[in-house]
Amino acid sequence: MKRFLRRHLLLLLLLPFSAVTASAQPAGPSAQDKAKILSYIHNSWNTLSRSMFSCKSVVDPKVTTVSVLYLPAGMGVPASVATMQQQCKVEVQNLPRKISHMGDVSASDLKDEGLLYLPNPYVVPGGRFNEMYGWDSYFIILGLVADGRTDLARGMVENFFFEIENYGSILNANRTYQLTRSQPPFLTSMIRELYEHPSGHPVTRAWLARAYDYAKRDYNVWITPPHLAGDTGLARYFDVGAGPVPEMADDSTYYSDVIRWLLSHPSVHTDYLIDAPDDPTPSEAATLAQTSCDIAASKVCAAAHLDGHRLTAAFYRGDRAMRESGFDPSFRFGPFSGSTDHYAPVCLNSLLYKYERDMAHFATLLHRSEEAAEWTRRAEARKTAVNKYLWNAKAGMFYDYDFVNDRPSTYNYITAFYPLWAGLATPAQAAALRLHLPLMERAGGIAMSDLDSGTQWDLPYGWAPTTWLTVKGLSQYGFTSDAERIASKFSATILDNFLHDRTIREKYNVVSGSANVAVATGYKSNVVGFGWTNGVYLQMKNLLATAAKKRAAAAAYRDYDPDPVLNRLQISAPAAKSPSRKHGSARQPAAILLKSGD
Repeated sequence: MKRFLRRHLLLLLLLPFSAVTASAQPAGPSAQDKAKILSYIHNSWNTLSRSMFSCKSVVDPKVTTVSVLYLPAGMGVPASVATMQQQCKVEVQNLPRKISHMGDVSASDLKDEGLLYLPNPYVVPGGRFNEMYGWDSYFIILGLVADGRTDLARGMVENFFFEIENYGSILNANRTYQLTRSQPPFLTSMIRELYEHPSGHPVTRAWLARAYDYAKRDYNVWITPPHLAGDTGLARYFDVGAGPVPEMADDSTYYSDVIRWLLSHPSVHTDYLIDAPDDPTPSEAATLAQTSCDIAASKVCAAAHLDGHRLTAAFYRGDRAMRESGFDPSFRFGPFSGSTDHYAPVCLNSLLYKYERDMAHFATLLHRSEEAAEWTRRAEARKTAVNKYLWNAKAGMFYDYDFVNDRPSTYNYITAFYPLWAGLATPAQAAALRLHLPLMERAGGIAMSDLDSGTQWDLPYGWAPTTWLTVKGLSQYGFTSDAERIASKFSATILDNFLHDRTIREKYNVVSGSANVAVATGYKSNVVGFGWTNGVYLQMKNLLATAAKKRAAAAAYRDYDPDPVLNRLQISAPAAKSPSRKHGSARQPAAILLKSGD
């Protein structure tokens, strides 16, 4: 009895401590908190929308000149533009000539930088990025379709058709200084998102045929010079312009910061620096126009010097190619990715493999069997080249390939998981890749790399687009627990920071789980908006909700498979006629196996 009383008294004494301990545990986000971020995203589509009848569309915080709105050569002024011209006091001009190929018109052909006309409303990323971007738009469209805004999504895809028709290609963004480069090719993925998952007005077969023809023209950009990666059969990123990019005018220290870093790391050997006067004479300036950049033509070039040093023309070629890649900057292709144009990258060639598979799919739907076979042949040829140059069997990892110096990279980068999203990897390759997740996975999500270079596209930063492609790829290959874990971590990082300051950002520190970034060199801000983070958050939310439903079903039904690697589609197929049957053939169910995501 005494022992019982002592135990009872001890329990009473511990209760207050237990209550305090329990109350000290942080509660997870409430349903109300989750509703708030969904409301923010839903409303942000309107906040981030731009059109040719809105004054705020023309504003460009990245350059120091007053922006002009440019129409294609020979195009009359649309009524919406005429109205904006009067209301916003905007100057409207036509481009000097018709553009058939990228680079037919460049920023140097125009007196003033400006916005390029697009016929439909579109969603911008946010902040300093006040125009429609190439690869951003895919992830934005994922969010728009998930949120029931298919009309806006379709208008954006048709804007890309307009760019191909009038500006020579899908552009980095619809600004004149980006007429010389594209961005990662996601057009067929955007088309499939609309054609196969319409939650609004379904698109027609005629629309698909039109989209298919534009996609062929976009594809040709990547399989012709200068986008060929030597004789590898693979593609590279390349910008046909020269010198520093004009949009760095709002970050006037970027190029001098690069010089400062190179000078402070003499053991890192590059061809990025030359000795040059800070205040060159006219004759020295003429030489610099060939060896570095033209200080008379570019204010950014004129400011890009430090202690008698300037960057080489070779660095600027790589710097421009880096911007076409979308990863700007990291140390993946040399310091500050200054040799991007030397590499056949895993990301680009995975995207093109999926592009070719998508085109085969479209051709089949359009009853163009010979074209479908050709697209399939192209995809298989690219897959062979990827396995030859980009797959390291010993390491069990995909790496970029330096075709200029004929050597594979050893730089661990998140794009190694693109082949999973593209359906390019074999099951054995996928299993090997999965073992490398710890290189980049952190408490707040998955980082870009395992190297902290001080730039924004390396460790410790995680970005929505690459996180989603990794998550989706893992899920498609049956690694659902990994996909859910990473999606849960990154979703929680986005939500926690939203609850802290009521914003969604372009990137996050996935080591600390914070939106407060401390980039040493390069873009130092963390832009608020943010289009692709909004879209990816909705995709991860849907993925996690679907997984939870499967687990609930598995708990309710013992023989239910919550994680099928393959989906079975039962259809009826005619069996061979039996001579004993006089009135038609027997029909037997035939099982067709479809890979998840096909």
